[in-house]
Amino acid sequence: MSGTKRTGTTTRGGRAAVIGALGLASVALAAGPAFAKGDVEVTAPHTARVGTTFTVTGHGDDDGAAYLQVCLEGRSSGSTWARIICGAVVETGTEAEATAHVKAAHGGVLEYRAALFGLTGPDDRHPVRERTSEPVTVEVR
Repeated sequence: MSGTKRTGTTTRGGRAAVIGALGLASVALAAGPAFAKGDVEVTAPHTARVGTTFTVTGHGDDDGAAYLQVCLEGRSSGSTWARIICGAVVETGTEAEATAHVKAAHGGVLEYRAALFGLTGPDDRHPVRERTSEPVTVEVR
């Protein structure tokens, strides 16, 4: 009988320890640093014909900045990235966008990416690059 009593006490004590540990873990997680959530992506067609115009769109959001702006960058044949266009500056809580209409002047492979910038105000002259999308490739034939 004393073995049964001891097992019951251990079970209740174990449950209390688990509940206490879970409570402590939830308090520790709540007190930890918060990380901004957000994403940036770019869309473009996979192929285009020489002489045609195609659309490249960048879209991004981030809850860690007061204002946001998305810029589109492009390059061809491994050259350095060059800024094509930047979208309007928007307040956080909405999503930033940029759209470029690109004319395919000659054949080859073009790459595009979107860069998301955080700003402290609508007229901030020193934006901070928050994220950059993976590049997409357009093959011009």
